[in-house]
Amino acid sequence: MDRSSLFQLIQEQLDPENTGFIGVENFTTLVEHHELQLDPAKLEMLFALVQSNEEGQVCYQELIELMSSKRSSSFRRAIANGRRTLQREILLDETGLGVYKRFVRYVAYEILPCETDRRWYFHQSRLCPPPVFMAIVTVVQIIVFLCYGIMLNKWVLQTYQPDFMKSPLVYHPGHRAQVWRFFSYMFMHVGLEQLGFNALLQLMIGVPLEMVHGILRISLLYMAGVVAGSLTVSITDMRAPVVGGSGGVYALCSAHLANVVMNWAGMRCPYKMLRMILALVCMSSEVGRAVWLRFSPPLPSSGPQPSFMAHLSGAVVGISMGLLILRSYEESLQRQCSWWVVIFAFATFLLFAIFWNIFAYELLGVQIPPPP
Repeated sequence: MDRSSLFQLIQEQLDPENTGFIGVENFTTLVEHHELQLDPAKLEMLFALVQSNEEGQVCYQELIELMSSKRSSSFRRAIANGRRTLQREILLDETGLGVYKRFVRYVAYEILPCETDRRWYFHQSRLCPPPVFMAIVTVVQIIVFLCYGIMLNKWVLQTYQPDFMKSPLVYHPGHRAQVWRFFSYMFMHVGLEQLGFNALLQLMIGVPLEMVHGILRISLLYMAGVVAGSLTVSITDMRAPVVGGSGGVYALCSAHLANVVMNWAGMRCPYKMLRMILALVCMSSEVGRAVWLRFSPPLPSSGPQPSFMAHLSGAVVGISMGLLILRSYEESLQRQCSWWVVIFAFATFLLFAIFWNIFAYELLGVQIPPPP
C-alpha cells in the first residue's frame, strides 16, 4: 500500500462525511495494522499526535502534513504534547552505528535541544543533499585569500597594501554603485588571522547547522548577515571599506549561542558552559581586533581600514532572524507571525539603507576617500 492509498483509505473509512477529523480509537487501530513501511521516528511521531489529543479526534490535515514530512506547527505540537507517551530509549543508547550515523548523532546533540527532535533528525537524516553551502563558501574564501597572498606576497594585514583595495570584490564607499560589492566582500579577508577564525567557525558551527536546518535556511541567514554587514557600515561608518565574511559568521554563531542559552536545560552537548565562555571570548577578541585595525594609523596611501560594524550587525541578524530559524526546526516559518515581523523589519532596513546610499552621502557632504 503506497502513501496516497493509505490517505485515501483513512478518509474513506474514518472520515466518510469529510468533516476533517478522525476518531482516535479507529485511527489507532488502522495505523497498527497498515502495510505502509514508515521509518521508526515518523511512526513514533504519528502515535504521539494521536495519543496526545484530548478531544478524541485527529485533524486530517495535520496527519497529511506529518506523513508528508512538511514543516508545520502540527509537528511541534505533536511532539510537545506526546512526549510523555514516547518510551523509546534515548539516542545515546543506540549501538552498532557506522561512522556517518555516529556523526549525525553528534550533530543532533550539538544543535537540537529536544530528545524527540534529535531522534527525528537522526532517523530521517540522509546524505543527499549534503551540506555544501558552507563548504563551498569556505573553499572559495581560502582560494581567493591564497591568490591575493601570492600576488601581494603578504599574508597578514593585507589591507595595508594599496593593491588589495583595488580588488573588484572589496566593498568601498566610492564604489557603492557596484552592487555586487555589498555581497562579494565576504570572500576577501584582512589576513590569515581573520580567515582562519571565520573558516573555523563556518565549518564547526555552520556545517552542523546546515545539516540540521537545511541549505535554504542557513544560506538565507548567512547571506542576510553579510548584506546587513555592508549596509550597516555604509550607514554608520560611511568612509570605511569592508572585507571578510564576519557578518555571516556572527549571524550563525550568535543565533546558535542564543538558541543554546534559551534551551539550556535541554541541550546535551558536553562542557557547554566552558564552550560558551570560550566562544564568547573568541568572538569578543575578534571584534576587538577589528576595532583596533579600524582606528590604527593607516599608511597614507591605504586610506581608512575596514570597519568592524559588520560583526555587530551580523550578531543582531543572528539574534533576531537566526534565533527564530533555529527554534523552528521542522516547522513552517511562513505560518508564524513572528517570522513575517522579522522579514518586514529586515525589508524596512534594506529600503532605508538603499535610500541612504543613494542620497545621504551627497546631502551630508561626506568626504569619501578616493577609490583605488
